[in-house]
Amino acid sequence: MSPGADPLERVFRGAGVTGWLHAVDVDGGREVGLRAGEPVVLASVFKLPLLLELHRQAERGLLDLAGLVRVPAEGRTRGGTGLAAMLDDATLSLRDLAYLMMTVSDNAAADALLARVGREAVNALLDLLGLTETRVVHDCRDMLTSLWEDAGVADQSDVTQACADPEVVARLRALDPARSNRSTPRDMTRLLAMIWRDEAAGTASCAAIRRLMALQVWPHRLASGFPFDDVAVSGKTGTLPTLRNEVGVVEYPDGGRYAVAVFTRSLSTAQNQPRADAAIGAAARVAIDQLRTHI
Repeated sequence: MSPGADPLERVFRGAGVTGWLHAVDVDGGREVGLRAGEPVVLASVFKLPLLLELHRQAERGLLDLAGLVRVPAEGRTRGGTGLAAMLDDATLSLRDLAYLMMTVSDNAAADALLARVGREAVNALLDLLGLTETRVVHDCRDMLTSLWEDAGVADQSDVTQACADPEVVARLRALDPARSNRSTPRDMTRLLAMIWRDEAAGTASCAAIRRLMALQVWPHRLASGFPFDDVAVSGKTGTLPTLRNEVGVVEYPDGGRYAVAVFTRSLSTAQNQPRADAAIGAAARVAIDQLRTHI
């Protein structure tokens, strides 16, 4: 257990969650962790390596980011944001689909991109980068379908009520790292650090990924721990029943850059969990404060 483990445990326990965390100085290499090498469910955080492979394929001329994709309303992957919640047919460029996928975590946009890029290509990239604990095993549609099947309901509208039952939650495959999109906190901070150091792809591609992560609309998790006008937070969230995650980079005005990955699982099955959300920001702040005490 790392030097920062005890205060991190207090944050998580106070919020009624189990937490997994890793934070690293992007440029200096110092790190703080709690269960940082244990497998965790990515939920929508899997959209980050998907975005990276999209840009790497564009670099190789395999696709045009300005190329248009038709996403019909019929058969579209469901969700509460973006195209996933819209009612009509849509045609967007690949890069605008990426914008929706990252900023509002649009499931339909993500699945359209994964269909174009290929799941095998994403996993091959993860191997190339040495992120061997990270795997994308299904798209959003398959993940949601498994939720409905395991919960014994007909469609998404009934999942929330069914997942209020702890016995239902206990049998959800989507919450098992061995059967879902998975990683470790340490793998995720390694990926973030490579993107911020322009090592994961070309300089322009890494800059484009950083731009999209900075435009994410959710302020209630990682960003809540850093309520300062001169501190920038870029991130990607992930949410499933009892799970609240976010990975991102926190940048200070003195040039300090810190990659942090926080994954939580709640004892409560409530859909709205503001304490769990806030614990992500609070724990990240504790970890990064530890890293910054040695500047």
